[in-house]
Amino acid sequence: MTPWTIVTSRAAILPDADIDTDKILPARFMKGLDRRGLGARLFADMRAIDTRFAIDPAARILVAGRNFGSGSSREHAVWALADHGIRCVIAPSFGGIFSGNAATNGLLLVALAGDDYAALLDRVERAPDECITVSLVDRTVIVGPLNLTFAIDPDLRQVLLDGLDDIDRTLRHAGAIDAFEVEQA
Repeated sequence: MTPWTIVTSRAAILPDADIDTDKILPARFMKGLDRRGLGARLFADMRAIDTRFAIDPAARILVAGRNFGSGSSREHAVWALADHGIRCVIAPSFGGIFSGNAATNGLLLVALAGDDYAALLDRVERAPDECITVSLVDRTVIVGPLNLTFAIDPDLRQVLLDGLDDIDRTLRHAGAIDAFEVEQA
């Protein structure tokens, strides 16, 4: 995975609540294991209903509504976001399984609730060309005069900062694993 530190970008805005994984990437596009090209199918059904709906191809940050990524375990939905170039999703809350899939694939999810989320959404809706900076290093979201902090599990934060996938994390403990196997023999 690519190490995660800081991303500065305009934001794509999708404040609707309960955007499930089938809305992110419809099931008919989840037939294989090739991640390439899935970004072109991102929100395909929503775009078919409203031809004005589009996600800025330059956006690396998505500001979404509550319970984003709810529904079925569809890792392809995370792959589609990543293939489109999205590195971070900011929302009040996320679907549980989606959160795990995002972590596995290096997609940073920032949960901002209450006044912080409302202020951010208001700012990006009123100034859509203004860039947001998300710093995993400092655990901050900065846009205009707003400087918001977010919480993240310390272990997940370190994994994302280091750009480690599950295999890399396991290999970090290879010495201890080898010692355990010798001990058990």
